Amino acid sequence: MIGVFYVTFSPRFTIKDDISAGEFVERTGAGQITGTVVYHKGMKAEGLQDRDVIVWLPPNYETDSDQRYPVLYMHDGQNLFDPTTSFIGTDWQVDETADSMIRSGELPGFIVVGIYNTSDRMYEYTPGQKGDAYLNFITHVLKPFIDDEYRTLPDRDNTFVGGSSAGGIVSFMIVWEHPDVFSRAICMSPAFRSPDGFNYQFNYIDTVKKSAVTPESVLFYIDNGGIDLEAQLQPGIDEMITALKSRGMREGVDFVFFKDEEAPHNEHAWADRMPEALRLIFSDK
Repeated sequence: MIGVFYVTFSPRFTIKDDISAGEFVERTGAGQITGTVVYHKGMKAEGLQDRDVIVWLPPNYETDSDQRYPVLYMHDGQNLFDPTTSFIGTDWQVDETADSMIRSGELPGFIVVGIYNTSDRMYEYTPGQKGDAYLNFITHVLKPFIDDEYRTLPDRDNTFVGGSSAGGIVSFMIVWEHPDVFSRAICMSPAFRSPDGFNYQFNYIDTVKKSAVTPESVLFYIDNGGIDLEAQLQPGIDEMITALKSRGMREGVDFVFFKDEEAPHNEHAWADRMPEALRLIFSDK
């Protein structure tokens, strides 16, 4: 059973989480979520752990009943909106950024679907059996569910995906393998292959090199910082950019790369780069 509830947040909030059928737990916190979110609890997927999904709705969604919206699917849903659930107590501030840019008219209204991670995160977000199951869940289970429940624009040109680190590679994977469903990806600090010395080995660059078909009419936003783990990820990013060019993909048209040499590998840095990433995926190239 999927528990569903709507919450409109103010700077200090009290909510009731539908943990399971008939059971409610009150949670209070000093964090802030801007706007209205909907929680879908305990969504099931074949071969994967159950997970929660949080849906952020744009301003005027509930009052303008004729409007339909593009959808941005994002990984690590715990870290997107709510500092009380975020990994380091700092969220991506996707809600504040999106709300501000929509209200100012800089971006059109859009829906954000935050997919919570699980203890299998690394295996779900990288190539392999669980990675395939996770892509299948998003493409064939979650997206149809979201399109049924919300006023979306379901075509590929209005369906995007984004994440960071391992969430960056799986965002790339979804667009590369399902370009009929997803057209653009935000790949922040992506781990396109395992860094040197990493105990879990994966490499999606080789997959791109060997792919029978290069997806058309797609756009990848790729970025990275320059400090600590960011520096370890950069060789893989450089190799992926070379692989994309070898497939005939054009920098500035099919993909862009941005680097912030002073940025570390954390939610605060990704929040800082989020406005530019959103501008790109909602642009006309």
